[in-house]
Amino acid sequence: MDIQYILRKLPHRYPILLVDRVLELEKDVRIKALKNVTFNEPFFMGHFPARPVMPGVLMLEALAQSAAILSFESAGADPGDDTVVYFAGIDNARFKKPVGPGDQLILEAAIDRVKSGIYRYKAKASVDGATVCEADLMCTMRRVAAP
Repeated sequence: MDIQYILRKLPHRYPILLVDRVLELEKDVRIKALKNVTFNEPFFMGHFPARPVMPGVLMLEALAQSAAILSFESAGADPGDDTVVYFAGIDNARFKKPVGPGDQLILEAAIDRVKSGIYRYKAKASVDGATVCEADLMCTMRRVAAP
């Protein structure tokens, strides 16, 4: 699933859209997606100029965006402009290795459970097969009022 598909599923846009491609998706089960990390990302100007490192919070956001795509697909929802997936919580977040320009961040999220509209995921990000970030994510899908 390419960037056009992702743009239909997520309300995020540059510079906060952090998923470039969906590699695998099993409805109600799991997703595997890709983020190409490039030197021209706006956060690298200040984090850190001499040794660019992708902020951990953005790795978590990329995982959450992948999970949101899985949520929309699993629910059979077309988000349009009036439905979003919000973060509801992050537990057990761990950062194992730095991520920098030129890395391909593989994003994986698996549904752990769904209860009362809250999705719980086991998520991890890896580069070259090595885990760089992992966390338990909680998200909820909500309709929002038009502006």
